[in-house]
Amino acid sequence: MAKLTFRNAVARAIAQEMRRDESVVLLGEDVAAAGGVFKTTVGLLDEFGPARVRDTPISEQAILGAAMGAAMTGMRPIAEIMFSDFYAVCWDIVVNEIAKSRYMTNGQVSFPLVIRSANGGGARFGAQHSQAVESWAMAVPGLKVVVPSTPRDMVGLLAAAVRDPDPVLVFEAKSMYGIHEDVEDGEMVDELGTATVRRPGTDATVLALGPMVPRALQAAETLAGDGIDCEVVDVRSLVPLDTATILESVGRTNRLFTVEENPRLCGWGAEVTSIVAAESFHYLDGPIVRITTPHIPLPAAESLEDLAMPSVERIVTTVRDSMD
Repeated sequence: MAKLTFRNAVARAIAQEMRRDESVVLLGEDVAAAGGVFKTTVGLLDEFGPARVRDTPISEQAILGAAMGAAMTGMRPIAEIMFSDFYAVCWDIVVNEIAKSRYMTNGQVSFPLVIRSANGGGARFGAQHSQAVESWAMAVPGLKVVVPSTPRDMVGLLAAAVRDPDPVLVFEAKSMYGIHEDVEDGEMVDELGTATVRRPGTDATVLALGPMVPRALQAAETLAGDGIDCEVVDVRSLVPLDTATILESVGRTNRLFTVEENPRLCGWGAEVTSIVAAESFHYLDGPIVRITTPHIPLPAAESLEDLAMPSVERIVTTVRDSMD
């Protein structure tokens, strides 16, 4: 057991899988000599060498084109897109090639590849480097989508993504790279498509993802002082989505709140809301409430970014007012 930061958890998971399987390779901008722009791949070049840890040109299309070709020929590439905003540059390869080619070849070609990216706000990078785009990927058939919220989950979910036979997009909250927790030693592999109840409760279910999970947990502790006992569920995986855990929680608490960093229009919470309304409407004692970022580009000014993002205070106020 040792302290592990979120950024070091990324390197630990990659190293674990590269030691286990020689077909695993890492490629991306500055992932080798520099150890990653966010220092998430430090030490990998020294251990595995330049044949398996490769710096690439500044070309997202080249990175994912190479990763796709490697996966088609039997390797298990891990490709880094430095900021998730830059998926917009290579989205055609992701959506029209990587996501669909296994289906279009009737399973003759498989794509066991992982695409990692730093996602979301909180690091003061402004509108073009701070978007939370996991809902983009959730809408594409053929992709799996995971968003870890703890260093331990970062290791287990990334390892599971590397071993999966399908393309998996892993979104790493850049605002969380510095957080740390005690994590056990040894190999760790989680199961994709599983949510986790982080805090049991009886009065309301609060669903959260990635960096919103610790905010939801903090809000739940504050609300407990008001006599409102919230159950906090960490969604962890958008595709596959663990609807069983979500519906079971709503069945226990009879109220649902979703907390997401995405802009409100078409965020992942909207899909969850539709599922719960269709499958568990009879359990609900009140309307489902979504807590989101407004449908605006994320501002560069610190005070405005903080105002736009769902805060602990906004979660507390929203839940308290709705329960009243």
